[in-house]
Amino acid sequence: MINYYKTIDNRITQIEAIEEGCWVSAICPTESEVVFLTESLGIDQGFIKSSLDEEETSRIEQEEDQTLLIVDLPLAEKQTENTILYTTMPIGIVMLPKQLVTITLKNNPLINEFADGMVKNVQTKLKNQFLFTMLLRIAARYLQFLKQIDKLSMRMEHQLHKSMKNKELIQLLGLEKSLVYFSTSLKANELTMEKILRGRIIKLYEEDQDLLEDVLIETKQAIEMCNIYASILSGTMDAFASVISNNLNIVMKVLTSITILMAIPTMVSSFYGMNVTGLPMPYFWFPCVLAAVLTVIVAVILVKKNMFY
Repeated sequence: MINYYKTIDNRITQIEAIEEGCWVSAICPTESEVVFLTESLGIDQGFIKSSLDEEETSRIEQEEDQTLLIVDLPLAEKQTENTILYTTMPIGIVMLPKQLVTITLKNNPLINEFADGMVKNVQTKLKNQFLFTMLLRIAARYLQFLKQIDKLSMRMEHQLHKSMKNKELIQLLGLEKSLVYFSTSLKANELTMEKILRGRIIKLYEEDQDLLEDVLIETKQAIEMCNIYASILSGTMDAFASVISNNLNIVMKVLTSITILMAIPTMVSSFYGMNVTGLPMPYFWFPCVLAAVLTVIVAVILVKKNMFY
């Protein structure tokens, strides 16, 4: 799907056809739409393939009069009713002499925010400003999702204090995986931003440079938060693994103690149940009393050694 947008009265508005200074949004383009992008707009076909590759890493590349910038965009995908997995998806931004084109593999909230006019004071004809504003929104979205991950991990931790269930541990594992995705993507985005900041590929004006520096600051902050939350979550997982192992040891200790106590009457009954002579006090009541006394003595010893808790 290809749509065209242009800033009219300080608001991004959808238009019917390509114009100079417009923004072209291509979301999961079909083969005919890819042909249109390559033939009508002159976009390099390799740029389009790279933008639609899920495994493409963040980078910037220039080819004649067009520049390709690929950055990783954070996404929140709901797997089950109570489980959310945070992942990343590459978004390709192609800067042409007269237009700016975004190419994504699937629909995402970032494109919708700009398309619906939710981002104010953005001029599509000012390509650099539009690009860096989009990058700033991406960095802000990382921070937003990282705060959500922190809140989710805190909630899972409180639930684990009440009951040790596999569901909560699996959710924590999913959050830990999400932080790995974020950390890798943020570091790649940071390298790309620093490369742009040098001004060799994209000519930067003073306002553009200030905006890009804000993007870098937000990205670095997101990297720091990601590292902190990853360390906390890893420590939490290790702590609960130790708690679960300790609980298992306690259960095994109690079961072993109960087994020892149950074995005493069995041993006494076995001795007095043999068809032999010469056993002391060969009366019915004596084995029962002996078994009871020995069981009580061993139980007291086990209690003193904290074997039942």
